[in-house]
Amino acid sequence: MAIHLKPLGSRVVVEPLEQEEVTAGGIVLPDTAKEKPQKGTVLSVGPGDRDDTGKYIPMDVKVGDVVLFAKYGGTEIKIEGKKLLILRESDLLAIVENK
Repeated sequence: MAIHLKPLGSRVVVEPLEQEEVTAGGIVLPDTAKEKPQKGTVLSVGPGDRDDTGKYIPMDVKVGDVVLFAKYGGTEIKIEGKKLLILRESDLLAIVENK
C-alpha cells in the first residue's frame, strides 16, 4: 500500500539526497561521520498559507524541485523505509536550478 502525504498550510515533504559515502580520496564514511543532508527533492506541496481575505498565497516551490534547506530544520519521518522531511516553506533556502 503506497502512502501519499498531503502537507497542510505552507509545508512541503522533501526526500533528502544522501551524500557520497566515499570521499574523493577513497575514504569510506560511516553513518556517524556523515553530515546531515541539506539538499533534497520536493515530493509534495501544501496549498500555502491564507492571506487576510482567506485566499491561498501560492507556494514558490513545486513537486520535483530540488531545494536546499536549513541543516536542522523540519521534522524527520520514516515511511516505507524512506527518510522524509516535513518542512515549512520558510525553512527552504533556495531552489537548485541546472543551467
